[in-house]
Amino acid sequence: MKDSSYGAVIGGIFLVTIQHTELKEGIQKAIAKAKNLEKPVLVSEVQKVDQVEPLNVFTAGHQDYFGERFFWKGSSDEIFIIGIGICEHIQSDQVTDRFFHVEKQWKNVMEEAVVLNPYGLEGTGPTMFGGFSFDPLKEKTELWSKFSDSIFHIPRFMYSQYDGQSYMTTNIVCTQHDDESLLQKVLNERKQLLSCSSSLQDSANNIISQEEIAPQQWKNAVGQVVNAMKNGDMKKVVLARETRLSYEKPIRIESVLNKLIKNQKNSFIFAFESNGDCFIGASPERLVKKQGKQLFTTCLAGSIKRGLTPDEDEQLGNELLSDQKNLIEHQYVVDMIKRAMEQVSSNVELPNGPVLLKLRDIQHLYTPVTAEAGENSSLLSLIERLHPTPALGGVPREKAVETIRELEALDRGLYGSPLGWLDYKGNGDFAVALRSGLIQQNEASIFAGCGVVKDSDIDSEYQETNIKFRPMLTALGGNKQ
Repeated sequence: MKDSSYGAVIGGIFLVTIQHTELKEGIQKAIAKAKNLEKPVLVSEVQKVDQVEPLNVFTAGHQDYFGERFFWKGSSDEIFIIGIGICEHIQSDQVTDRFFHVEKQWKNVMEEAVVLNPYGLEGTGPTMFGGFSFDPLKEKTELWSKFSDSIFHIPRFMYSQYDGQSYMTTNIVCTQHDDESLLQKVLNERKQLLSCSSSLQDSANNIISQEEIAPQQWKNAVGQVVNAMKNGDMKKVVLARETRLSYEKPIRIESVLNKLIKNQKNSFIFAFESNGDCFIGASPERLVKKQGKQLFTTCLAGSIKRGLTPDEDEQLGNELLSDQKNLIEHQYVVDMIKRAMEQVSSNVELPNGPVLLKLRDIQHLYTPVTAEAGENSSLLSLIERLHPTPALGGVPREKAVETIRELEALDRGLYGSPLGWLDYKGNGDFAVALRSGLIQQNEASIFAGCGVVKDSDIDSEYQETNIKFRPMLTALGGNKQ
């Protein structure tokens, strides 16, 4: 049984939404629960909708929800998830047991939730999006003051495009003080969102300055690590650095996203706003995906530039596939991930050797891994085991992270960290947040790192970071180094 319906236009495409009596009944049930339990209760309703351009949905939220949006595109365009507004959040600067803490909070939110989802597809219904800082023990700076060490948002409205179909999730927190007037309030908010103009003004961001932050200090740190490896047990340490960009006007996040989507194929495209700042990027590396009992992860380490011609590109790729330094660096990641997955899952499968993953500006050694989740293998518990992989931390892990904490001038914040989404059924997907930047009004910081081993050449490693800056520099209109 259905009540009235109405339509709205996003980006010139008619999107029909229908007011279900189920939502009204769901709100009534949640309010009754809230009164009985004396705590808020979440209601989540999912509707199937006409397909629209995902970036248009994100853009439509700019007017009323700027600073409260997220955008996610899977690496093969299989899924888009766009969140608008914040219904509930889970955030903490807790250092110990932070993955367990977030999982416990998420379970508390879902324990009494009223979910109206007849489709049951992953990435629909109650879903939280966010991530964890790279190292909560690293001294926090002003750069990342708008993001907690653990930060997840449950959106007010969420558009999911999956397997060629599109869905709109509406999330409402009901309290013991609410009444049925809440329904009309929510419907009005949704109608207002869908009615917003969403035309993308893809104008250039005019840059004023581009400054590398402490490049010589970074080179000195690389030299220190190389020397330490010759006399110690460390095998690899990843050191990252920052470039700061300034602009005439506030940076249009939608334009940056548009360029990343167009230029960075086979990448996870993401944007995550918090208190006006936006962490944004195009990562080639999945940390772990859970789909039912199936687990998917990737080993990505070892890189070289793209060639200017097909012949040169093939030659460079073959050089990477036979380069012992890069192959050893890649094998560190393979061994660690394989060992971690075997501890908590079964049927761990991976090929005998790496292949090439070719992106617009760089090519990597790539090994996919699949497994079957164990009985108690939640997505967040897997992330805790995997983060940071040797691709972003080093080998041995604890010693490498301590070295990064001591020598690296950069406060990584969410850079190099697990970032992604988790739905109420335990499905989700997290990338390693590489090729990324932090937009702060008319300024942006972009980040890049490389794996330092005992045979590393300082200038070569420096040039590798320049290549890794390029995806974000291109999207932000900076000068390619």
